Amino acid sequence: MTKELGAEFERLRARQAGVLTLASAVRYVGRSAVRSRLASGRWRLVAARVLVTQSGPLTDRQQLWASVLAAGQGAALAGLTAARLDGLAGFRDREIHVLIPGARHVAGRPGSVVHRSVLLGPADVHPGRLPRRTRLGRSLVDAASWAPTDRAARAILAAGVQQRLVTPGHLTQVLRRCQRVPRRALMRATLADVAGGAEALSELDFCDLVRKFGLPEPDRQFRRQDSQGRRWLDAVWERARLVVEIDGRWHMDARAWWADMKRDNELTIDGYKVLRFPAFAVRDNPETVAAQIAAALHQAYEASSRATGSGPA
Repeated sequence: MTKELGAEFERLRARQAGVLTLASAVRYVGRSAVRSRLASGRWRLVAARVLVTQSGPLTDRQQLWASVLAAGQGAALAGLTAARLDGLAGFRDREIHVLIPGARHVAGRPGSVVHRSVLLGPADVHPGRLPRRTRLGRSLVDAASWAPTDRAARAILAAGVQQRLVTPGHLTQVLRRCQRVPRRALMRATLADVAGGAEALSELDFCDLVRKFGLPEPDRQFRRQDSQGRRWLDAVWERARLVVEIDGRWHMDARAWWADMKRDNELTIDGYKVLRFPAFAVRDNPETVAAQIAAALHQAYEASSRATGSGPA
């Protein structure tokens, strides 16, 4: 092997974390050298046509490279696997998801799942990131379509927006291209709610609750100036001067709890009523939540009617 070819080989090894296709290894060092190194245990096969230039266990990054190279030409990491590489936090999946062109058939290596798509072109695959993977918007849409439940699918889309990785508009554009993706109607509805201000899964549950029980639509993620600066309120019925806040786990932290109390106190001083509900109540006991909101709205509208001498609008 020439010095120039050797340098190129080392760059490839470094770029791919020491994982190579059998064909590329033969190209650089020759068939007999590959056989010798495999026979001696210095290198080892990790898939039918993929080897690693070491004898020890694979790192997480090497597992990714092995899975995408084993899937062959046109393959790309996808779904939650690709989304996590591009910054999505809070989701675990032990399987490595790989997407291949729809015309091809290939068995995945252990620990990986191979999906097929007829829509896998330059608009779907990031041009420069390695290992080769789908762009983030496509990764999130695929992850939602492959999720085990509808609720998990909604959580993935909401998290992508909440973590400021993508916008609802961008995900909607991706969804327009993916006409045959599973859960397409659910994802469109979810993204419409997210675009309206619902970012966390608990807020999406609240959107469902409002519709299911026929409550008036509130303003979501309502921006208000208070003594601490601009704050966002989960849901506001301005005419009724009613605020509803949905509390996740982080609200149980003492400092966060006190910040919530201060904001509630300021809202009360300004003439608002504040109802707070834990996220699990919105999900598991929606009847009680809806009944309390309806009672507060009715009381506010009745008081408004008596003050103005007119009926509720």
